[in-house]
This record gives sequence, C-alpha cells and structure tokens, in this order.
Amino acid sequence: MFIMDLTLMLISGLILIICVLVGVA
Repeated sequence: MFIMDLTLMLISGLILIICVLVGVA
C-alpha cells in the first residue's frame, strides 16, 4: 500500500510537469 501511494504521487507529479511543459511550449 505504501509503495502504491508513492507510485501514485510520482505519476501525478510527472503529469503535472508534462502539463506545465506543454503549457509553456
């Protein structure tokens, strides 16, 4: 469960970064 939470946080973080990069570009 703990590992699942960490992976979900990492995935959501990557999605946010991609959205920001797309918004800037």
